Parts: sequence; structure tokens; C-alpha cells
Amino acid sequence: MDEELLKEIDDNLQKYRYSTRTEFLRDAVRSKLTDLEKKEAIRKITAMKGSLKGKARVSDEEARRLAGNDIARKYGFELE
Repeated sequence: MDEELLKEIDDNLQKYRYSTRTEFLRDAVRSKLTDLEKKEAIRKITAMKGSLKGKARVSDEEARRLAGNDIARKYGFELE
């Protein structure tokens, strides 16, 4: 990693209560993977939305909520 990025990480360790760079990076990777899964779930739901044709329709907001709940269940926590 370049020095500028490492300095930025170091500057944020204490601010966000990370004890090591490794801890910070693990959390960042987990967060990115979760974001990618959410985007994929929304993409799949959006693709299916048009195929319902007259059947039960789901709003974009409801599709996001459903996708978020699926991801939350996968990682063992519950959304409000």
C-alpha cells in the first residue's frame, strides 16, 4: 500500500476505535463485501420486478428492504 493511504488509515484508527491496521482493513473488506452483496441482491430483484407482469408488484423501496433483510439473515442479525 502506498504511504498516503497508510497515513489516512492511521489517522482514522483512534477516531473509529480500531486498535490495529489489520482490524481496520478486515472491517473495511467485510463492509465492501456486504455492499457488493446488497447491490447484487437489488440488481436481481430489479430484474425480476419486470417479469411479474400483473402479479404482485414490489416497490423499489420494498425491494431494498427485502434485500437488506436477506443479507442481515445471512450474517446473523436482524434489521428493524
